[in-house]
Amino acid sequence: MGLRGRPLVAAMCIGQLGNLLPHVTVPAIMAQSLMPLWGLSATEAGVMASALAFGYMLAVPVLTTLTDRIDARLVLGGGSALSGLATIAFGIFSTGLLSASLIWALAGIGFAGAYMPGLKALTDRLQPGNTSRSITLYTASFSVGVGLSFLVAQLVEENFGWRAAFYITGIGPFIMVAVCIGLAPCKPSPPHGHLLDFAPVLRNRAALGYILGYGAHCFELYGMRTWIVAFWSFVMVQNGGMAPIGAVSVSVIVTLLSLPSSILGNEAALRYGRHRAISIVMISSAAVALIIGLNASASPSFLLPLILLYGLTVPGDSGALTSGTSASATPMHRGATFGLHSTVGFGLSALGAWGAGVALDAAGGPTKPSAWLAMFALLAVAILLGPLALMWSDAKK
Repeated sequence: MGLRGRPLVAAMCIGQLGNLLPHVTVPAIMAQSLMPLWGLSATEAGVMASALAFGYMLAVPVLTTLTDRIDARLVLGGGSALSGLATIAFGIFSTGLLSASLIWALAGIGFAGAYMPGLKALTDRLQPGNTSRSITLYTASFSVGVGLSFLVAQLVEENFGWRAAFYITGIGPFIMVAVCIGLAPCKPSPPHGHLLDFAPVLRNRAALGYILGYGAHCFELYGMRTWIVAFWSFVMVQNGGMAPIGAVSVSVIVTLLSLPSSILGNEAALRYGRHRAISIVMISSAAVALIIGLNASASPSFLLPLILLYGLTVPGDSGALTSGTSASATPMHRGATFGLHSTVGFGLSALGAWGAGVALDAAGGPTKPSAWLAMFALLAVAILLGPLALMWSDAKK
């Protein structure tokens, strides 16, 4: 019979934790290991870190839309396996910026077959009326997985070297492969239109508002996650190595805060309206980012509460945005809608990771407080575009 109901949601969330174990291995260790080893600037490191999102962006329109035609679990299993193999290959074959970026982009292609196809595999097997909270649990488990990725990658790198970090985290996606074997078969509805026909999605103004808002969210999220370890390392250096907690703990705690934040954000959206709740979270996040940037040279005890608050505001809109896209999608084009949602989101994720590095270099490099002000100001401006997208989707044609 396969997995159903709550066991299905639990299994998919556990499988996603495995799929996300490699997710931030590059950002987690690049400031300490890869940048000095290969002599990379912040811009070059941003290119390398964003390669996963870039590969994802290229592949996700095809792989997610394909789930409107074949059982999503087939795409999910294949993508998960590719993601794990590519992560292990990074540890074996990477020798510099070019090889690392190409292999990391291949891991992104694998993840494109894992994340949104996983969401489609889940929603295809849920009973009507049970989707919003289940989707939020699935999207919120993303943050737990990223937190584990930060933790495992840094601990393994410190004890066994940076290559071992990729070998260990590369095992994770095979957990989702095992979950796929246990999923009940699900035949999608007969397809309508061509494989990459996004015209019906582009005509869906309500869905587009959430999709564009998700893009703004992803720009900010990946800009922050790519550079959070480097930023806290800068803060510690500025204060003679003294801080309440180290960079490993900060990166993990900030990421784990995303779980309750995303769930609470979605509950607020259900109670007070999605557009209102999402807009309040985004404006709050921009304000916190600017305060951090303006005080980048302050003491760790002053900055730590702000960083933790930022860890709550950045992901607070995630679950509401994704469930909003799902609710606005027409059933026969849900795969294509998720495909565009993910393409825009991870395309802007790549720009966020790279753009943050460009801002750092343009303002003097990661050793300057002015550079961190420039980076956080960029993230603040980006997230403020989200409420504008939602206002546009509300406006009359």
